Amino acid sequence: MTAREEQASPSRSPSGTTADPSGATPSPDGWRVFHATGQAPRTPPRLPPAPPWRRFRGEPVQPAPPDDPEAALRRLGPDEVTPQLGAEEIDVVNAALVLRRPLLITGPPGVGKSTLAHVIARELGLGRVLEWNIVSRTSLKDGLYNHDAMGRAQAIAAWQAGLRGAGPEQHEVAGVLNERQLPPLLGDFITLGPLGTALLPYDRPRVLLVDELDKSDIDLPNDLLHVLENGSYDVPELVRDAADTASVHTSDPGVRAEVRQGRVECREFPVVVITSNGEREFPAAFRRRCLPLELRTPTRERLIAMVQRHLGERPEGTEDLVDLFLQRVHAGGTHSLDQLLNAVQITTMGGFQVDGNGRKLVEMLLRDLAKGR
Repeated sequence: MTAREEQASPSRSPSGTTADPSGATPSPDGWRVFHATGQAPRTPPRLPPAPPWRRFRGEPVQPAPPDDPEAALRRLGPDEVTPQLGAEEIDVVNAALVLRRPLLITGPPGVGKSTLAHVIARELGLGRVLEWNIVSRTSLKDGLYNHDAMGRAQAIAAWQAGLRGAGPEQHEVAGVLNERQLPPLLGDFITLGPLGTALLPYDRPRVLLVDELDKSDIDLPNDLLHVLENGSYDVPELVRDAADTASVHTSDPGVRAEVRQGRVECREFPVVVITSNGEREFPAAFRRRCLPLELRTPTRERLIAMVQRHLGERPEGTEDLVDLFLQRVHAGGTHSLDQLLNAVQITTMGGFQVDGNGRKLVEMLLRDLAKGR
């Protein structure tokens, strides 16, 4: 057994629960690796081994991804996150982690669906979140990779012009072809998209946020089925290339990856967080491959704690604004949590008066988004 397999294979009791080396009885939630605290770990927790039908053997293993603490700070605030998930929701997230299946998160806009991807990444120490924002024109290829064919054609033309303009003595140096005279490499013009980068063979899974999939073309969910099931894809341009390996750009800034024979296969299936505002239904075959999770508006106590976490204090009048926000949500309006944060933030400005014109501004900030103005 390799060191990697030994690390990923904790001993188990006959009942299937993880055995404690001390002999103590496992806790009922001992199978959980995610607890919705959002705290960055000193040592990333060990993930349970994947089921046999969700194991992949991608090569070569990629270096650990970069972290992006500034993005996490913007999304989550300081290191400790006020939990917005109950025990049942936390269990669904853990089931997706254990089974290596995508999470399909639904709920009203601004309830924190996309934020959950950043909570998972920070709590499990999985590095920078890869974000794939979906619009009506998005295709599967957009998420997998992009080939800059025009840029490559221009580079080849410039290279050929350089060869024609150079003398024989410039073509060779001591019998070796000058590196400046080598043709442009195909990999220099290929960039893996967020989905394509997430499927690279990392030792620990990447976190991929597929935001607002319900805004996509009707075919995209079906196009995703093969990739979500097989954890792999081909880059046809590299498959046809004579070179056995290619160094390509990734969605991580300044990071490249080696692709062999034009095929990318994951080693650990990524943590895929798919969000939907419920604008349309997805095909049954797609839903079968995902675990559903519905998020609701947080309670009054959690909203107050969220405001305090982001602002570092609880400004005077926070409770009144939270009550007004919840009153409008319960009346059937469409509201986002960042509207509440904006309203609280502006009322803390020196000299701001809530009465009179100030009240009208607060009303505008907390307007019903479903009305379109």
